[in-house]
Amino acid sequence: MAINKEDYLYISSLLRAREPRMLSREKAERMLDAPSFEDAAKMLTDSGYEDMSQMTVKQIETALADRRAAVFHELESLVPNAAALDLFRLKYDYHNAKVLIKSDAMHQNDASLLSASGRIAPDTMQKRFQEDRLRDLPGELGSAAEEAKNLLARSANPQLSDFLLDKAYFREMTSLAEALDSDFARAYVALLADSTNLRSAVRILRMGKDIGYLQEALVSGGSVSEERLIQGVAGEGLASVFGGTALSKASQLGSEAVSGGTLTAFELACDNAVADYLANAKLCSFGEESVLAYLAGTENELTAVRMILTGRLAGVPSDTIRERLRDLYA
Repeated sequence: MAINKEDYLYISSLLRAREPRMLSREKAERMLDAPSFEDAAKMLTDSGYEDMSQMTVKQIETALADRRAAVFHELESLVPNAAALDLFRLKYDYHNAKVLIKSDAMHQNDASLLSASGRIAPDTMQKRFQEDRLRDLPGELGSAAEEAKNLLARSANPQLSDFLLDKAYFREMTSLAEALDSDFARAYVALLADSTNLRSAVRILRMGKDIGYLQEALVSGGSVSEERLIQGVAGEGLASVFGGTALSKASQLGSEAVSGGTLTAFELACDNAVADYLANAKLCSFGEESVLAYLAGTENELTAVRMILTGRLAGVPSDTIRERLRDLYA
């Protein structure tokens, strides 16, 4: 049976009701201005977080990872189309594949770095690796993981292995957006791909790598093709390539970063371009847009909470943390 926007009425209403408790910029500012780390952490209990005021950095990381996994688990039984949730879970499957491939190459056990937020349980993925049955993993992940593992063995270059997995990740993301049959999801994935490619171009150019290396890093699915981006890098520059797009400002800052400017403002502009796009979901009363925006907003919130709490715990000045905070959904 075809899924329509009316099927999202219940979950959209549920998530809308939760939005007021999400971390807003105002709440984040209050945490930054709090007298101590403990005071800042306790403010989060009003948003449904457990009390993290006595936690170490490692315990904070665990608590936030558990919160993400709990959100995914809860929505799994509520979302009408699993592709909406898989758009966000997919990242953690590929993260786990990268961890296991590098661990295997270095003969280490990095199980503590695995995430429980993916579609595939970490234990299951570990077993597939141990049994050399990577192709049993779903979607493109299995074949891509096997190819990436072999590439790392041949090249001893983990970055090339990561590039290969990133390409497969975005192909799967594009397929999931199609499975949702959602223009909002398609545009979201395209913006993520454009942002990823712009970041890769800036970092690789700053490193002094050649065009061939950049081609290895670029992913498909963006509104700006890989060929067009390569032409821009070799010719008129990044700002021209992304002019008139949501990443126009970010590309200008990226050009400055390539010439020796700071990466912080550039990275923030990339993140905020995505956040600005997701803010459009608030114009939709119900539908897959509400779910996608809530999940992306939750990811941004967890990133902000981690940044604030670990920064305050380490004694990082609040102004320094503030400069790095991206726009929040709430």
